[in-house]
Amino acid sequence: MRRPHIRSVAVAIAVTTAATGLAGTAFAGSSTGAERSSAAATTNATAVVEAARTAAFAHASATGVSKGDELHAQDVMLDPEGARHVRFVRTHDGMPVLGGDLVVHLDHQLAYAGVTRAAGQAVKPATTRAKLTADQAAAKAAQAAKGEAGTAQLVVDARGGSAALAYQVTVTDQDGSNTVVVDAVTGKVRSNTPDSDEFLSPKLLESLRQHGETADPATGIGSATGAAGLLGSGVSGAASYPSAAKGTGKTLFVGSVGLTTTQTSRGHYQLKDPSRYGTETRDAKGSTTEKFGSGAKFTGTTNVWGNGTTSNRASAAADAQYGITKTLDFYKATFGRKGIANNSKAAQGMVHWGKKVANAFWDPTCNCMLYGDGDGQMFKKPLVVLDVTGHELTHGVVDATAKLEPTYVDPDGNQFGEPGALNESLADIFGSNVEFYANNAKDTPDYLIGEKLGLAQKFLRRLDHPSLDKLEGTIDYWKPNVHDTEVHAGSGVSSHAYYLLAEGSGKKTINGVTYDSPTYNHATVKGIGRTKATAIFYRALTRYMVSTTDFHDARVATLKAAKDLYGANSTEYKTVDKAWAAVNVTAANTPSHH
Repeated sequence: MRRPHIRSVAVAIAVTTAATGLAGTAFAGSSTGAERSSAAATTNATAVVEAARTAAFAHASATGVSKGDELHAQDVMLDPEGARHVRFVRTHDGMPVLGGDLVVHLDHQLAYAGVTRAAGQAVKPATTRAKLTADQAAAKAAQAAKGEAGTAQLVVDARGGSAALAYQVTVTDQDGSNTVVVDAVTGKVRSNTPDSDEFLSPKLLESLRQHGETADPATGIGSATGAAGLLGSGVSGAASYPSAAKGTGKTLFVGSVGLTTTQTSRGHYQLKDPSRYGTETRDAKGSTTEKFGSGAKFTGTTNVWGNGTTSNRASAAADAQYGITKTLDFYKATFGRKGIANNSKAAQGMVHWGKKVANAFWDPTCNCMLYGDGDGQMFKKPLVVLDVTGHELTHGVVDATAKLEPTYVDPDGNQFGEPGALNESLADIFGSNVEFYANNAKDTPDYLIGEKLGLAQKFLRRLDHPSLDKLEGTIDYWKPNVHDTEVHAGSGVSSHAYYLLAEGSGKKTINGVTYDSPTYNHATVKGIGRTKATAIFYRALTRYMVSTTDFHDARVATLKAAKDLYGANSTEYKTVDKAWAAVNVTAANTPSHH
């Protein structure tokens, strides 16, 4: 999958709540849960940021902050039990620091309580004098990424255990953009990373080609019932426009579902949800635009979208809109998260993107989902199934929080490294949770990813026993050379740990699906339930993970999260430790670079 690299330092503050498994308010009182005024909230956030910034410089030996550094707050998190956490990105002598992110933890009295930092070393480069000009760096970047280079910006590259003066350049071609980092002294290309995020990796697509496999999943599978939502007639007695209306989506994969739409005038409707920040799906009409505004609006006079088959362009749009809104609802109902970036802004999707594109993407350039229709040969249907949307939008959540990144990318676009694998794993974990939340009878909730894509092995990945995925060669357990494993294959380590935490080891049947989860140490793990396991992983992501977090760091992050939520002597805390040991991630085998 293609992950965005650190692009630019934005100064913005979003305020989030604890991951308790319950919906919360941005600033919840100790017992009432009543929302405070926005003025009080802003004042409180400002005070917390200032306290965290002051603490970071006062504890420089622990935080790694030094003279010339400036800290820019990205996120302020206030936990009901009193802890505060501020996520910062950093500049050094005015230059953005790649891999310079950190989270400063404070207690309820705003006293320093610790730090989670991406760079373990000082971020000061040996020289601040570039030997290459910006134009020379842009030319090298254009050559490396084979496209048109934008303006080269001086940065400090603190990734990989060193700090170097470098240029960061965005290179664009007809398929999208790459972020290229060029050493400002030697001219070496330090990284070249696609900015969009592909659901299917180049390695997997090649594997499918070698297998001669075609994926042609069934569509138009009747009407869903129960939790799918209210179906609308399109009849509305709205007194003014635009107004919310109850529409019906006749999807490719989940039957007929209720969709909240916008009635723009009497008898006219748009596939845009005013009850979810204006979340909308549009038609790219075969273009490869990364501008959502360039997509064509879906409008109609019936408030019925699609016909359950690909003969109607709105069918795929109904799947996409359903998946996007269910993902938003899952994050809000479970964690109180308001939108992908927790800023109460719309999530967006474009279907029919490109010509013969066998993929789906999270694209940070347009801050939206892009769905291809399939290539017509290997993938014969649009990639709009529910867990694909949940997976890809979770990459947006990770991008707004820890910004987990691959360690390196090969010339074919395949990504490697534990932080990238952890990113894929979290997307699978929360993507499967979106299915459980939606509880759609036409898409049985399960711990399988891509089970509706029509693949011969009946799924793409699975959380209970990852190595049953032979297409990607996903692994069950950690080993020292995991950093050389492609990120989807490596994702099995933490996905397996999550499944063991939630459901435990051994045989189990859930919603008619049979699981049998093994353990590295042959120990029996008794699960604590999906709700608690998910709360722990979300708390760990938002509070205790940074761009370089690997599997051993993730173990520590989830232990801290379990301690926050349930206590250090709790069954939940002890089970987190057991679940990681069961995938061979322990304190004892932590690599020496930690």
